[in-house]
Amino acid sequence: MRNNLAIIFLFALISLTSCSGSDAYLGEWKGTDTNGDKYTLLFKPKNFTINRANGDSLNFGYTQNSVEIKNSVRTYGIKLSDGRVYYMFFPIANDGTKCLMTIENGKPVYALSRTSYLSQDEIYKLIK
Repeated sequence: MRNNLAIIFLFALISLTSCSGSDAYLGEWKGTDTNGDKYTLLFKPKNFTINRANGDSLNFGYTQNSVEIKNSVRTYGIKLSDGRVYYMFFPIANDGTKCLMTIENGKPVYALSRTSYLSQDEIYKLIK
């Protein structure tokens, strides 16, 4: 009985902590969309902002709904408050400074970097 309670407590703890964003993608990113337009994205634990070059900004609430790690390549699923689902895909093993923000079918929406504006192709060229 004691083991069952410990397991229930562990799952409850994981459920409560998995709703906020992961440290892997929290913070500021330089983003480039598939047209080459540049943005700044700022991820906070429960919302993120997309700042456009013209000064407009969009704000979205989200929860993290999945985590997958295969061969040190990480993918975090985020569900926006309007129901859309995106994935933060880190295609370079053990490199948390570059990622692709994709939709459910894996199609990239933004190429993201902590330091510079990169295209999707530039990120894929870095994969070894």
